[in-house]
Amino acid sequence: MSETKKASDLFVECLEAEGVEYIFGVPGEENLDFLESLSDSSIKLILTRHEQGAGFMAATYGRHTGKTGVFLATLGPGATNMVTAVAYSQLGGMPTLAITGQKPIKKSKQGRFQILDVVAMMEPITKYTHQLHAGDNIPSRVREAFRLAEEEKPGATHLEFPEDIAEEKTDSRPIAASLARRPSAEAKAVRKAVETIENADKPVLVIGAGANRTMTGRMLRQFIEKTGIPFVTTQMGKGVIDERHPLFLGCAALSSGDFCHRAIEDADCVINIGHDVIEKPPFFMSDAFDDPRACSCVVHISTRTAEVDPVYFPQIEVIGDIANAVWQIKEDIVPQGKWDFARMLEYRQAEHEHSKPLAEDTRFPIFPPHLVQQVRDCMPEDGIICLDNGVYKIWFARGYTAYLPNTVLLDNALATMGAGLPSAMMSAMLYPDRKVMAICGDGGFMMNSQEMETAVRLGLNLTVLILRDDAYGMIRWKQANMGFEDFGLTFGNPDFVAYAESYGAQGHRVTSSEHLTDVLDHCRDTPGVHLIDCPVDYSENDQILNHDIKELSAKL
Repeated sequence: MSETKKASDLFVECLEAEGVEYIFGVPGEENLDFLESLSDSSIKLILTRHEQGAGFMAATYGRHTGKTGVFLATLGPGATNMVTAVAYSQLGGMPTLAITGQKPIKKSKQGRFQILDVVAMMEPITKYTHQLHAGDNIPSRVREAFRLAEEEKPGATHLEFPEDIAEEKTDSRPIAASLARRPSAEAKAVRKAVETIENADKPVLVIGAGANRTMTGRMLRQFIEKTGIPFVTTQMGKGVIDERHPLFLGCAALSSGDFCHRAIEDADCVINIGHDVIEKPPFFMSDAFDDPRACSCVVHISTRTAEVDPVYFPQIEVIGDIANAVWQIKEDIVPQGKWDFARMLEYRQAEHEHSKPLAEDTRFPIFPPHLVQQVRDCMPEDGIICLDNGVYKIWFARGYTAYLPNTVLLDNALATMGAGLPSAMMSAMLYPDRKVMAICGDGGFMMNSQEMETAVRLGLNLTVLILRDDAYGMIRWKQANMGFEDFGLTFGNPDFVAYAESYGAQGHRVTSSEHLTDVLDHCRDTPGVHLIDCPVDYSENDQILNHDIKELSAKL
């Protein structure tokens, strides 16, 4: 006869059976049974200072490991504070499970106090959401939540755990995960893709968010080495292939007009690997035959069929496990002597020539291209940078050379501010022997700056580089670019050095371009949590990103 236990104990056992290592969160009184059960488990509770920080940490755990990151909150305001992090993991393809408490559902004496329909709230931004109605149902619902969170495309799931269900007695047991493999692409589709690529004169690879998986990266490297076909990445595809590779053409960080976009326009066949519509399109298709920028043929390789829109309607789709599909194509394809990549590679060389003097500009406040180069020079090959959201993200996506997968963590899906610091904290927890840096604007940093206390309390080793322009710089740049007057986007800041020290971290203030180099090296080599206050100069963003690059690339 099965042992009877509290439902909250069963829930924790189910999480242990799924291999959960951490739960991040801010518990409330509706979570107290669950909290007690957690205290006697192998799972570590990471108490954060805001539910959003917990969610960003869980999502980053999922991004690094492929396993579901779990985070916890109470009902009402705790659940609503989770929403941004849930959407972040859902759009970004990061497997997570959000757990929220709730008042008793069988008998309640508190009316509607703090009660929202959290399941309905989570429905549009998750793959699965469910209120647990009975202890006996916990094993199946937990298994389903993990299965869906990790199934391609990965994303967010949610379970609501009412306090009267948590204290129920049950004799149910966890359900073990089943062995499941993704289906392979159909042979005829693979053959058609091979024929199309072989018949092209100038094929090119575009590597997107869905290709950022370990096995897929390995197969893509083999494909590129065999065929010699050049490649471009989207922002969330950065690092899938070492960007020092001679066939790397650049990252699609701007919407259009950059050197890498011109290289794609030069192609007559785009092999689009792991395309995800959450990212800005790295190229545009057109049904107008006289449009010189239109991609004439697109081969879509993904786990899911293409979502057709006015600028994306691929002619050939190879659907199934991406790594297996790339392997099948690689095994079948014969490199063609007629393929001509010279023009594409000229665009890449022109980008190098354009970028080099910008990276050497040592003005102060720091010029963004020089900042990017300084960070790259400071970080080791396996170092991890975690970008918050701001105009600097474009500079880093374009100019920071990624050597390994998941060493440049940025959000080009929800593109929320406030995720940079929690993402770096999770990276530092998972990889204590690697160097980790959060790169944040002053606006984004202050949205979750309270997690500095969490980082110090956890004894993490990381650097927080704050790029200070005393404004919401991305929007201010666009405001000016669109011809509006400068209004409503500037603010004051605390003394960031004193602010860091108040948490027990070490604060540093950059006073020159040369000083930045010394400070970065010191923080990299000194244990603990470091914060760097670095003034930046965005005054030439529009001239360089919107004018110089597009004008020069158009002339080539």
